[in-house]
Amino acid sequence: MNHPPDVFLLFATRIIRLFCYGFLSVIIALYLVAAGLTEKQVGLLFTLTLAGDAGISLWLTTRADLFSRKRTLVIGALLMLGAGIVFILTSDIVILMAAAVIGVISPSGAEIGPFLSVEQAGLSHLVENRKRTNVFAWYNLAGSFATAIGALTGGWLTQVLQTSGWPALDAYRLILTGYAIGGLVLTILFMNLSSRIEAVHVRTDDSIKRVLGLHRSRAVVFKLSALFAMDAFAGGLIVQSMMAYWFHVRFGLDPGLLGSIFFGANILAGISALLAVKLAQKIGLINTMVFTHIPSNILLILVPLMPSLPLAIGLLLLRFSISQMDVPTRQSYTMAVVTPDERSSAAGVTGIARSIGASLSPALTGFFFSIPSLFSLPFFLAGGLKIAYDLLLFREFRSLKPPEE
Repeated sequence: MNHPPDVFLLFATRIIRLFCYGFLSVIIALYLVAAGLTEKQVGLLFTLTLAGDAGISLWLTTRADLFSRKRTLVIGALLMLGAGIVFILTSDIVILMAAAVIGVISPSGAEIGPFLSVEQAGLSHLVENRKRTNVFAWYNLAGSFATAIGALTGGWLTQVLQTSGWPALDAYRLILTGYAIGGLVLTILFMNLSSRIEAVHVRTDDSIKRVLGLHRSRAVVFKLSALFAMDAFAGGLIVQSMMAYWFHVRFGLDPGLLGSIFFGANILAGISALLAVKLAQKIGLINTMVFTHIPSNILLILVPLMPSLPLAIGLLLLRFSISQMDVPTRQSYTMAVVTPDERSSAAGVTGIARSIGASLSPALTGFFFSIPSLFSLPFFLAGGLKIAYDLLLFREFRSLKPPEE
């Protein structure tokens, strides 16, 4: 790939960040309980972490195109470093909550903070339109692999340290120290980005008011955000931890086998993002998003109908092998249909919409799981809602083509 150095820097920051998120996600709840917090306090802390992230990220990303994408990324890395240091130094619930709201801590291993939105916007400036989807596919693949490897490394390193005689708290603090060091490395890398990632501002009619950093593309972004929130709400009904619990109760799987299944599933999901590139070149971004997502969700609906464990796992892995083909295409499409100086804002607004949608549904799944007759309902609801999202997306956006099409 013949790309500017900034592209490789942004790939490096993505890999380091997602490794750190996966590295921390395995032990963060265990650390907080070992440090003296109750399970309710840990749950509240994680809720505040996600809520604070949504607010801070929205504020930063909707200003990044005007303020400076590079500076926004540096601020995000410093917030990650600061949160890591505070979590190492104190177990005071009030201070931890403040650090969780203001800082960047990922309780799930998933992307958090302003980074994804701003990096996508920067990459869209650095590569040609026809290469954008391919770059986003590799970007997502790199993140998926980094998260999986980080989770394995964090879990095994903790276990080895404890087996060697380290107290549990000390072992957990070493992991947190690694997370904080990751924030420092990211800060240094982001400071080396050039001005090429910055927004090229488009002259606009002064009568067009900016809302959340958006002007000309506001209506398109808000419509996409509503649809993406619907998709994320459906996805939140069967988040990985809930799906693992369903397999544990339905088939009696132990945590080790569950971990192996979902490690493989995440690797397949990352690879599926690459498969989307060639397909998008042939049939277009919207068609790829819709025509791969519908079969994926039919497979999801069929999982709880399988009479045996091998069939259920087989369908699940088959589903994961095509489930992420809409991710790089969705990201690429969003960047393509907005003006260049709205890209960070567009990615931020649609990303926050997805975060809010996904945060509302796990409690509903918990309610369904508590009623034996409704135990498998989340699979059917999630699959059905996602298919409805696909059909609405196709109806609303099939005629709005990106520049390369």
